[in-house]
Amino acid sequence: MEETKPKPFAISKWTVAEAYEQVKANRGAAGVDGQSIAEFEADLKDNLYKLWNRMSSGTYFPPAVKAVPIPKKSGGTRLLGIPTVTDRVAQATVRAYLEPEVEPMFHPDSYGYRPGKSAHDALAVTRRRCWKYDWVLEFDIVGLFDNIDHGLLMEMVERHAKEKWVCLYIRRWLIVPFDDKGILTPRTSGTPQGGVISPLLANIFLHYVFDSFMVSEFSSLPWARYADDGVVHCVSKKQALYVKGRLEGRFEEFKLALHPEKTRIVYCGSDKDIRKDEPITFDFLGYTFRPRSAKGRNGELFTSFLPAISNKAKKAIREEVRRWALQSNTTMGIEEIADMVNPKVRGWMNYYGEFYPSETKKLLNYVNVCLCKYVKRKYKNRKTWGKAWKWLEKVSKRKPDLFYHWELGVMP
Repeated sequence: MEETKPKPFAISKWTVAEAYEQVKANRGAAGVDGQSIAEFEADLKDNLYKLWNRMSSGTYFPPAVKAVPIPKKSGGTRLLGIPTVTDRVAQATVRAYLEPEVEPMFHPDSYGYRPGKSAHDALAVTRRRCWKYDWVLEFDIVGLFDNIDHGLLMEMVERHAKEKWVCLYIRRWLIVPFDDKGILTPRTSGTPQGGVISPLLANIFLHYVFDSFMVSEFSSLPWARYADDGVVHCVSKKQALYVKGRLEGRFEEFKLALHPEKTRIVYCGSDKDIRKDEPITFDFLGYTFRPRSAKGRNGELFTSFLPAISNKAKKAIREEVRRWALQSNTTMGIEEIADMVNPKVRGWMNYYGEFYPSETKKLLNYVNVCLCKYVKRKYKNRKTWGKAWKWLEKVSKRKPDLFYHWELGVMP
């Protein structure tokens, strides 16, 4: 009887199966092959075996990533690269082997795409540090995911990857072209946003470019970084300007650049005379930090430097609520409208209501206005704003938990 030849690469079948469960939990759209997660799962055992077999033998070659333009909050669009379901499972498998090797070396103040860390953690530590340091250098990296140098990145990855096949597949993923409706665009730099492995690769790159640099050159200055967004706290404007200059040079060494408009120095101290001449507000992770009214333990009001939902985030939420066109869904009952609206509102409140929640609650009044439009359109005897609003008020008193924002006290 002929013996089965061992595979060149020892990859656990269980790891491939667990990678699929992660991909399934994250959902996501189909890639260039059009295969959905449900379709992949219809023949799950065979699909996972084929992937494991090809990866273990070194014959897995990733297909092109589907190019999907998405609007940026600052205007324009960015390309999101959507891998196929099979490729997402392959990337999650590689991440399962690589992440435990690099995670212990990452700095505690690197918060993006890391297990056990969140944007709220970064915001909370930044809020506390703004009370201790009078100056902040806010920075943003131009097109990080588009401009990471492949050669430099692979040098970094090879320092930590114990398995040769991890490097083999990462190299293949880095050069996979974008597929924009059949038109293939080759890539010579970057790692596509949308890829499962991309956030980990970006963190490895920035660990060496930024995190380690700050530790060695500015060990006394606290900072927080979430992917390509970050803040550095300084004791003076002169120091902030010096750090900014050093960072510009550092990023240039690694073929990256700081965004000229989104990188700036902000005063967050309490001296009102300085505030007259310096910027006193900055945005970080969808929140705006600026002087705001706060209540002390004794109940007295005072001014503190605090985060709250940013104007950009408010505008994006209003636009999305407007796109729902609730007034056009007159075939739906109010309970069905609630089922449609609540998951989104809950998500917004969970994220943007973590700090200074009153600002987010104010915004949710706009949902009530759109619900009023729905009532006016649906019921013939409630065509005026007054009648529609009164009807909505009665419903909110009878069923205060029907809409999530009603539960929070944002009643019509």
